[in-house]
Amino acid sequence: MPLGIGRRKKASLVENEEAEPIRGGLNVAGLDGLDGGGGCGEGATSEGLPPPPSSMRPRLIFHTQLAHGSPTGRIEGFSNVRELYGKIGEAFGIPPSEIMFCTLNTHKVDMDKLLGGQIGLEDFIFAHIKGQKKEIIVYKGEDALGLTITDNGAGYAFIKRIREGSVIHQIQVINVGDMIESINGHRLIGCRHYEVAKMLKELPKGKEFTIRLIEPLKAFDMISQRSGGSRSASGVQLGTGRGTLRLRSKGPATVEELPSAFEEKAIEKVDDLLESYMGIRDSELAATMVELGKDKKNPDEFAEALDETLGDFAFPDEFVFDVWGAIGDAKVGRG
Repeated sequence: MPLGIGRRKKASLVENEEAEPIRGGLNVAGLDGLDGGGGCGEGATSEGLPPPPSSMRPRLIFHTQLAHGSPTGRIEGFSNVRELYGKIGEAFGIPPSEIMFCTLNTHKVDMDKLLGGQIGLEDFIFAHIKGQKKEIIVYKGEDALGLTITDNGAGYAFIKRIREGSVIHQIQVINVGDMIESINGHRLIGCRHYEVAKMLKELPKGKEFTIRLIEPLKAFDMISQRSGGSRSASGVQLGTGRGTLRLRSKGPATVEELPSAFEEKAIEKVDDLLESYMGIRDSELAATMVELGKDKKNPDEFAEALDETLGDFAFPDEFVFDVWGAIGDAKVGRG
């Protein structure tokens, strides 16, 4: 039986500025904007399950602060990124739509510490909220702008990396962590990372375009105070992250052990393939693919599982076959 028989969805790989989805909220049914206004997610509906009753959710309590400075809050009873933002909003009396992204165990805009689909059971959550808006006219003098785009799993795309020496690197007011609100007046609330990256790539070379950004709220007078030790401003010990709460777009969150040596190796291999084929790196997506494939008997079963769970990505057959091979190699210790 040839690989991928009956697989309905086909799509060409996105040729774009580098795009790296954040790990949280792999909601393959589509993302709505947090504030419900326009953008790529307008009119989209989720086919996921309704939120599980609170009795089914892990009774785990996490400590949280607003990254620019706040008292410490305590939150619990969430199963996905949207619910997490809702709980943080309740704790601090702010609308969830004000939250741009969260980092773990640091108040700084550190893209290596972004909160994704898994939270260590001892991790401390810092929420970065909307700050100053800015509108910049950019001249696209090269084919690539030098941006890596990610999203927060809840409708906001923002800048994860800026390549040194690139077009954007020369514009000092554009920074890592800035949320992309619109391009040439086209509202992007609700868009996925790859949609935003594709739009940036398709902008004509040799022309100007207008980009509207929102930067995270900063409190410079608090940064030195909170960066000197391993404790937060309130004195709460930051977590080590042993054991994880895995957030899911469908169904309740689950407490899981850390990945095994096989899983870590397989995830690394699949992440490399994602970068090679699609220009993205996403360890949470790679982990989901490894989880789907590790018990399958052949690549056709694996392909069917991918279509059922991650069908909107429309992975091509050759990519699926290579991922199947990478998981098999990791099982027997090759590579």
